[in-house]
Amino acid sequence: MAATSSSPPCNISVPSLLLRKPSCTILKVFGLLPPTSRSNRKLGRLTVTRSNLAQDFLGDFGARDPYPEEIASQFGDKVLGCQSTEHKILIPNASVLSLSQLQCSPVSPSQSPLSADDARTLLHKVLGWSIVEDEAGGLKIRCMWKVRDSECGVELINRINKVAEASGHYPSLHVESPTQVRAELSTTSIGGLSMNDFIMAAKIDDIKTSDLSPRKRAWA
Repeated sequence: MAATSSSPPCNISVPSLLLRKPSCTILKVFGLLPPTSRSNRKLGRLTVTRSNLAQDFLGDFGARDPYPEEIASQFGDKVLGCQSTEHKILIPNASVLSLSQLQCSPVSPSQSPLSADDARTLLHKVLGWSIVEDEAGGLKIRCMWKVRDSECGVELINRINKVAEASGHYPSLHVESPTQVRAELSTTSIGGLSMNDFIMAAKIDDIKTSDLSPRKRAWA
């Protein structure tokens, strides 16, 4: 004899042996709406607590009701760990975001520059940059580009200046030759590197340069 779930959203036949009174397995799915929007649904020995995310622009984060076959298999009795597990959705913080998504901030002259170890760690978040020492022994980061001709070199400098102007942190730009451009970043007010230098380097990395690069030769 089979019983039918009374939940309006979905009709699932549940074997009568699942309607016993032993402790239920509870699955909680937390959304971004207030607790008043949460609803409970009993499916045999499985109670699903879920938030109504229908009106949330982020949508449903992979939560679904169990299939009839899953209920019939009594999968809730076979899982390991705590029967009541909270699944929380965490918003990414600045530490996992790309540096190019951050904004440069004012630097106090009393602030200490980044150490060499910290600079090497941040260097992994930018492409094509290297750490060098200036004449005073302070650290700076440098990047070199090969361009097709002098006009492309000027265009690259213009694109970098446009990004720098929006960020308020300017690199030192040099035309090494008609086909080579060099950029260097450091924070002169503290005599070394700051977080702003790596943020600016990441923003420069996002600049499109493929149309300025030397053309590859096609050999017959």
